[in-house]
Amino acid sequence: MTPTALDRRLIGWSVAYVLSQANIARLLGRTGPTLLASQTAMSARAYRSILDSMDEAETARFRSHFAPDMVHPVIYAVALYTGGTLLAQLTDLSPGTQRALRVAPVVAAACDYVENVVDLHLLDHREAITDTRVRAISTVSITKWVLSLGTLAYLTRGFVRVWTGRR
Repeated sequence: MTPTALDRRLIGWSVAYVLSQANIARLLGRTGPTLLASQTAMSARAYRSILDSMDEAETARFRSHFAPDMVHPVIYAVALYTGGTLLAQLTDLSPGTQRALRVAPVVAAACDYVENVVDLHLLDHREAITDTRVRAISTVSITKWVLSLGTLAYLTRGFVRVWTGRR
């Protein structure tokens, strides 16, 4: 079976996603878990403690991931959106499911941008770290993770069913 244009597009965006994610992981190095902890902190004290736990080199690594992470959300949103479009062509998805597969990646990417801008601001303006801000940005981060990973899980399940002939 010859890959369609949409197949090739999904493959291309998926490869771009993997490369982008690998680059961000490389930049973060061992500060990766720190990033995840900051994204799920629920108090100003916890958030400040996470930032204060990093030395200068770790803070520089943490800061260095923001530039590529301003492109990364577009990459994963397009990959997920394309995956949803392809899955809808291959299976009988309800209109609501199709809509969710189109909207979730876009909302996740928007959340990622909000998270990046606020986190970068808080990194340089520790006095702006409040319980309300930290809870709000952590909620945005968790929403991003739920929408992006939820979409990926749904697509993975759907494509496995297509590939194994269990539509």
